[in-house]
Amino acid sequence: LPYVPRVPPAALLGKVTATTFALERPCCVFDRHASAADTVWLAVAFANVSATFRNPPSRADVPPYKQLPTTHSYMTLETAAAAYTCPAPSPAVLRVGGDTACKDQGRQDPCNGPLPSPGPYRVKFLLMGCHGPKAETRWSDPILLRRALSPSTINPVPTRRGSDVVVIASLLASLGTVLATAVLGALGAKVWGSLCQRDLGTSAFARRSYWTHHIPPALPQPPPPGC
Repeated sequence: LPYVPRVPPAALLGKVTATTFALERPCCVFDRHASAADTVWLAVAFANVSATFRNPPSRADVPPYKQLPTTHSYMTLETAAAAYTCPAPSPAVLRVGGDTACKDQGRQDPCNGPLPSPGPYRVKFLLMGCHGPKAETRWSDPILLRRALSPSTINPVPTRRGSDVVVIASLLASLGTVLATAVLGALGAKVWGSLCQRDLGTSAFARRSYWTHHIPPALPQPPPPGC
């Protein structure tokens, strides 16, 4: 079939990652060739060996995901052909390598596990019936995954300080000075108040009359005379 699988051209979150990539669904591609019992598979192969890939004669011969390191290809995403008929259902995107929990599953349950290296990879869709393959698409263009940076290549120290860093450092220094001044002022006022009360003694309070019913209890009292 002339259809060529491809990564969606539109902006898509996580379209290509270090272990997965997204594909457009092959909707309306197999309508003339598929019957109700047919299934559509996705063949995944390293780009340099895709030309030597041979379609399996039956479902029992489908290359599993666990053999990818040795055979450099596998098949996954077994789907009923009816899911790809027109009109296109949602979601319109397939994710290759998105199942992290199927690494240890057996041959009878195809795995869509994470891709082990950046590739590049090529993929094609294969329509299979009860008696083997019935139709297939073309191979995609090479798909290269993202590469994770090694921690040893990351420089924790910036090469130069920008103006924003200088401004932030100045603000932090000023804030520390203001805070220290406030703490010292509060301690000085407390010490000064205690000294004043000690010098006045009880005689100063005896010579002064207080009308407590004129003073709101929640308001602070003025300092004694002489302070």
